Amino acid sequence: MNLHSKRQPGTPAALPFPSQSRASTRRVRERAIAAVLFLSAVSSVAITLGIVGVLLYESLTFFRQVSIVDFLTDRQWTPLFSEPHYGILPLVSGTVVTTAVALAVALPLGTITAMYLSEYATPRVREAVKPFMELLTAVPTVVFGYFALLFVTPLLQQAWPDLPGFNMLSAGLVIGIMIIPYISSISEDAMRAIPMHLREGSYAMGATRMQTALRVILPSALSGIAAAYVLGSSRAIGETMVVAIAAGMQPTLAWDPREPAQTITAYIVQVSLGDLPHGSIGYQTIFAAGLVLLLMTLVFNIAGHVLRKRFRAVY
Repeated sequence: MNLHSKRQPGTPAALPFPSQSRASTRRVRERAIAAVLFLSAVSSVAITLGIVGVLLYESLTFFRQVSIVDFLTDRQWTPLFSEPHYGILPLVSGTVVTTAVALAVALPLGTITAMYLSEYATPRVREAVKPFMELLTAVPTVVFGYFALLFVTPLLQQAWPDLPGFNMLSAGLVIGIMIIPYISSISEDAMRAIPMHLREGSYAMGATRMQTALRVILPSALSGIAAAYVLGSSRAIGETMVVAIAAGMQPTLAWDPREPAQTITAYIVQVSLGDLPHGSIGYQTIFAAGLVLLLMTLVFNIAGHVLRKRFRAVY
């Protein structure tokens, strides 16, 4: 009898190795999951390239009939008139002014709200306030537009009696209220991600809670806060219904927020209603305007990327 062929009492039994079929099934599943993830990533890139391709193709058709110099320098935008002018500057000025007013409201309020939720609020208050603020993102933008027209504008007219019924100021203020949840939520997440030992070290050096928030937490979270600012800026630039309802539909070159104006998105809505035949020069203007809007958003995203890299390298 071979004594080594028997398992000694008390010794564990050898674990069976997985069969070849089970291992092959696992490899197939992993490859399928990797393929699905790859297709998801490629589809997002393909959709973006498709949008850019359509805008470029239709815009080239437009610029074959309109000089790009006139498009960038003409101070009148009247493509639907009998004597058309195709200067994009009035639409750009309306978009820039409303976005500037919105950011002037949303950036400080969103950052202060994020700082309070991250450094001062108790867990119970944070759990109650943050979901309530994020509910603002679920309100339809049409409701915000009529809120700006019927409530904010009459309120502003008490301070400026000569304020027109349609103006960029009320539209920008309401857009700023709209994008506060985007900025505050992402900024608060960035601040909460800062390690606790940085706060404890600051407190150990005798710093107050406000000094810790301003001189330690805020600089350390600047990359995430910059991302929140970029998202808020892009959201403000692309807003449509609020400016279409409250800012007016007059494409005038005005830098005073108290004046009525038309933004790029509002013009696209106006032309897309179906009054112009497909393929006409008036219809092609929406693609040229959309290309300008895309480039403006791209500039904001590139600036945010540069800021994130710079502050990540510094801090």
